[in-house]
Amino acid sequence: MSGDGSTIAGVASDHPALTQVTVVIVDDNAVIRMGLRSLVEASDRIRVVGEAGDGEEAVRVVRAVQPDVVLLDVRMPRRDGVQVAAEVRQWCKILMLTYSDAPEIVRAAVDAGASGYLVHGQFASHELERSILAVAEGSFLLSPAAAQALRETWVVPAEPAAPARPDVGLSERQREVMELIAAGRTNSEIAATCYLSEKTVKNHVNHIFARLGVRTRAEAVSVWLGGV
Repeated sequence: MSGDGSTIAGVASDHPALTQVTVVIVDDNAVIRMGLRSLVEASDRIRVVGEAGDGEEAVRVVRAVQPDVVLLDVRMPRRDGVQVAAEVRQWCKILMLTYSDAPEIVRAAVDAGASGYLVHGQFASHELERSILAVAEGSFLLSPAAAQALRETWVVPAEPAAPARPDVGLSERQREVMELIAAGRTNSEIAATCYLSEKTVKNHVNHIFARLGVRTRAEAVSVWLGGV
């Protein structure tokens, strides 16, 4: 080491290989926090600099120590993880670490600024170290379950197609009359709407029934609206 301690074996002291990533662990379950601390501290690249058991405490701790990464649970008292993420994103990178893989929660966390989302029980212990380091370096990562959940939120449901009207050779006027029949209009109402005589409307109705192969208005509406 040089006299001023700026290098170690010729390597700058701030080189990534020698710099520890600082982490705050946030979870309302003390046992989980203890387990995560044990996993994280097994790495010589990562150092735990704080813990919190609820959302309000998490904001205070992160603001005070400003870690490189916060491991953040979703469901917590006083303030949930998504709310915390939106507030602390200005001070650190956020890696959600939770049991929930609900699509709406994954999407909300990402929208709030999370750089990663891991689901408990779906990653190996050594993957936690790799994930923390990747997020600290600016990567965006999701566990397979979280990635699938996020994809589901991006799928835009197709609008149901309007049922195809039966092509039975009706004229434009007859189609107009049939739409009015389907809307529950009487012959006299159809006559007034279309400026026709009731006799002309009745002739159209008889022709429509013959084309659709029905005998009653109810049957005609059923065939017309059902697209049979």
